Amino acid sequence: MKKIDKNISSEEYQKFLAEIVNLVQNHRALAVQTVQTVSNQLYWNIGELIIKKQQQYGWGKSIVEQLSKDLNLYIGKGVSWSPRNLWFMRQLVDEYSNLKQPVSEIENLKQLVSEVPWGHNILILQKVKDINARIFYLQTTIKNRYSRSVLLHQIKADAYTNYLLHPSQHNFATVLPENMFEQTQESIKSVYSLDFLDINKPITEKQLENTMVERVKRLMMEFGYGFCFIGNQYRVTLGDKEYFIDLLFYHRILKCLVAVELKVTEFEPEFIGKLDFYLQLIDEQLKQPDDSPSIGILLVPHKDRLEVEYALRTASKPIGVAKYTLSKQLPSDLYGKLPSAEDFQQILKSKKDGLL
Repeated sequence: MKKIDKNISSEEYQKFLAEIVNLVQNHRALAVQTVQTVSNQLYWNIGELIIKKQQQYGWGKSIVEQLSKDLNLYIGKGVSWSPRNLWFMRQLVDEYSNLKQPVSEIENLKQLVSEVPWGHNILILQKVKDINARIFYLQTTIKNRYSRSVLLHQIKADAYTNYLLHPSQHNFATVLPENMFEQTQESIKSVYSLDFLDINKPITEKQLENTMVERVKRLMMEFGYGFCFIGNQYRVTLGDKEYFIDLLFYHRILKCLVAVELKVTEFEPEFIGKLDFYLQLIDEQLKQPDDSPSIGILLVPHKDRLEVEYALRTASKPIGVAKYTLSKQLPSDLYGKLPSAEDFQQILKSKKDGLL
């Protein structure tokens, strides 16, 4: 083996170099986070001061326009000092500070705001009105490091409501190391919205898989931060037999392989046994020594919670069972404003009869 010097092998040096590179990248990320936090704290303080002075002197909306011009003149031009952005600063403080909550709660909320990119804060402010939902999206953005596009997708899929109505079902607490349990729980959702697949009729598991693979970028946005796609119908063997895993991912944060099995029929207990078997093969054949235990996700369109709970008791590997939705229901604000199915039938009948 080639030596760097008489005491250091090239393999050892490469490991050393990788550690230094990782250290530099982590500190760069920390520096970006620090700048972001300080900037958001500044924006909060500016919004707070605008409100205070308007109340104190009775200033109207024009003060923000004037402030924008003068800040650009004295500090330098930038998007931060646009009238629109200054109004966002004011709106954020106004809406988050008037919650009739203890000061400690406001401070906690202020801390969440400081840890989320400013563009994400604006998105949540614009798209989400319920304060508890806002807190949920702030927290999940921090935990999962959502990009702005992923956050928007989560909001459109109504992840908050799904989180409340459909608590996740898994056996992570009993089969995973304690240090992995909480992070894994946060990384696996209870409901996955697959409406972006534009599927509006019954399909086979193979058709569903192919459609998901074709749109794998959107699929990974739905799954969340950290998922790296490895392949579909991933082949593993045992003796002379072959087995094929529907979708296989590697999770960068959890440092483990994630096997996803797709079903187009209601949950059956035997689905757990099959996925548990696949995970045993993955751990023996694919898992690297420094990888964490592999995880399975079973996606089904319907499930009985009690049946899932009992089926998971016998599984030896970490498995989460989640529902998926292929299309959203009509938004509540459109009920009664669009023709019903019966209306359309009547329209078609009238056309056929020559009445239209």
